[in-house]
Amino acid sequence: MSEVVHQSLPAVEVRHVYAAYDGQAVLEDVHIDLPAGEWTAIIGPNGAGKSTLFRILLGVMKAQRGQVQVLGQEPSAQRRAGVMAYMAQQEAVEWDFPISVRDTVLTGRYGHMRGDAFWRRIVPPRWCDPRHWAVVRQALKAVDMQDYADRPIGALSGGQKKRVLLARALAQEARVLLLDEPLAGVDTASERLIMKVLDGERRSGRTVIMVTHDMDSARRYADKVLLLNRQVVGMGAPERMLVDEMLARTAAAGWVRDHEPLVEAS
Repeated sequence: MSEVVHQSLPAVEVRHVYAAYDGQAVLEDVHIDLPAGEWTAIIGPNGAGKSTLFRILLGVMKAQRGQVQVLGQEPSAQRRAGVMAYMAQQEAVEWDFPISVRDTVLTGRYGHMRGDAFWRRIVPPRWCDPRHWAVVRQALKAVDMQDYADRPIGALSGGQKKRVLLARALAQEARVLLLDEPLAGVDTASERLIMKVLDGERRSGRTVIMVTHDMDSARRYADKVLLLNRQVVGMGAPERMLVDEMLARTAAAGWVRDHEPLVEAS
């Protein structure tokens, strides 16, 4: 995809964020800076608040307390401007919807289409500006799915579905890529391809922020690892974070808060 100029501004700034569902804290005093132009892997147990953090970064959920900026602006504004692209977990997509692989990837261009001439915006998508189809073809080629362009998305394997979701994110040509478990449930060939594509995006200057349980891939590719369990347990180079002591602290962090001893008032 097209190259991105490296940013001196942090990609993501999170300041003392607190979020809860039905009074139950999910994120507590989360305070982080995620560098622009780097690959950050977010690792933590189930229920650690990783997906909630993504929702806040995308601007689809507002934290009860704290401030968040993406490249110096409000998250919702940056999402609408196409600064961020999001690759959801496979389970979050309606795969029975009757749509082809090609048209699914084209949905990643809808934000860009808003800037087209009025008549282009009211005609069926197949008559959209040819430059959008060119980006779709490039994205499909990047994930080696060009031969499946006419296939219904529901007819794909697990790894192929992940590739399509990645292609849709690439088609947005965003400066920040947010990926929620991009390697979950994929075959070995798809895993290698996905990581190769993301590595290329990071090398071109894009910011990659990836929630994952795959520590081997985080060790190999990530510039930094954020350990999260409601609070930030640690952040730094993979060789410092992905060690037994830090992973044990991360696993224990949520348990300690849920089982703090009650102190009776005197």
